[in-house]
Amino acid sequence: MSTAGTGQTEADRGDRGGIRTALAGLTTRGRSFLAAGVAAAVCSYVLGQSDLLRVGLLLAVLPLVCAAVLYRTRYRVAGSRRLSPARVPAGSEARVHLRMDNVSRLPTGLLMLQDRVPYVLGPRPRFVLDRVEAGGRREVSYRVRSDLRGRYPLGPLQLRLTDPFGMCELTRSFSTSDTLTVIPRVEPLAPARLSGEAKGYGEGRQRSLALAGEDDVIPRGYRYGDDLRRVHWRSTARYGELMVRREEQPQRARCTVLLDTRGIAYQGAGPDSAFEWAVSGAASVLVHMLERGFSVRLLTDTGDAVPGEGGDGFAGANQESADAAGLMMDTLAVIDHSDGAGLSRAYDVLRGGNEGLLVAFLGDLDEEQAAVLGRMRQRSPGAVAFVLDSDSWVREPSDVPGPLDGSGERLRMLREAGWTALGVPRGASVDELWRQADRERRGMAAAGGGEGPR
Repeated sequence: MSTAGTGQTEADRGDRGGIRTALAGLTTRGRSFLAAGVAAAVCSYVLGQSDLLRVGLLLAVLPLVCAAVLYRTRYRVAGSRRLSPARVPAGSEARVHLRMDNVSRLPTGLLMLQDRVPYVLGPRPRFVLDRVEAGGRREVSYRVRSDLRGRYPLGPLQLRLTDPFGMCELTRSFSTSDTLTVIPRVEPLAPARLSGEAKGYGEGRQRSLALAGEDDVIPRGYRYGDDLRRVHWRSTARYGELMVRREEQPQRARCTVLLDTRGIAYQGAGPDSAFEWAVSGAASVLVHMLERGFSVRLLTDTGDAVPGEGGDGFAGANQESADAAGLMMDTLAVIDHSDGAGLSRAYDVLRGGNEGLLVAFLGDLDEEQAAVLGRMRQRSPGAVAFVLDSDSWVREPSDVPGPLDGSGERLRMLREAGWTALGVPRGASVDELWRQADRERRGMAAAGGGEGPR
């Protein structure tokens, strides 16, 4: 449960501004009564009508008494908020559940509940709660929806108190708020053997020291349940305690997703822009590869990677795939354009090689950046590039002479360097392009009599 905190609608007797706060809460009706009472009192003095004075005093005193009583009313109301879910894809709805508990011994009057939400999520929700008995509870809910990814604050809750005559309204605010994370849309992808590997195994799978909880290649102390056939007698004699051999175990296959965030590489903005498609495509591939048992890493053109489980930034074998996916999605929810002009920083990160399958989502490329990508290909056993011609995304479909106009030369350079490179026309499906990349990869392997360039 996501809790909005607790508070109480209780006046502070030591507040010097209490009178002004109470008077500021007078409604239009209360101010009208007060003005009418003062006017009647003045007229009674001028005309010498004592009965009119009594009427004026009644009209003037009623809103003042209501304000004083409402300000001094000691309601203690606890509020909480629950998001369902707290992480939602763009274009989908989330429901916010609010609960108000009367923790005092007195019943409340009419309560008006209001929650603060950004305008992107919709109108500000307001609710009217009837009298809440002592120890009682009221629950309400509302829906929020955003086509734009990001992190949006919800709250704090505001509680508006009113008297039975509607003369005064006072607002009490709770202190805490919650955050709704709108992540990119994730499109299910078909299984593909883009680098010739089986699920979590195959050519992309390497052998290395095991991670936490697995075996290594050097001796370690004996643990209950270890096979006695693995006892390393030389180390046992050396250290004076029973030692066993740690065996080399296969490491999870790796996949690096490169997301080009350069501001100069994309045109347009909004949920249907080329950059948002690239972010959504990267999210789809990351989730897909995690579900297939890969260790994945998200890398940007600036060389930054999502803080992973392990020094190399990959999701370690001891990390649940759901947690790793959540970390990736939270990063993509707030990712924005960078000020960089090239992909050299990303190349420096990949320079060490041993990166497994490389999947890149790229914006507009010049000849220099295409050359950098060609050098990146040498560091990976398999590489797939989705190149977006952002100019075609900002023009009307009827004005676009060709789906890949202006980017064909860059695609040719990438293919000559060994990439499986595809152009991304406006409104393309990630899954369809993923399948097409798989077919082209198989075609390259068949033409080359093997797995293609490595």
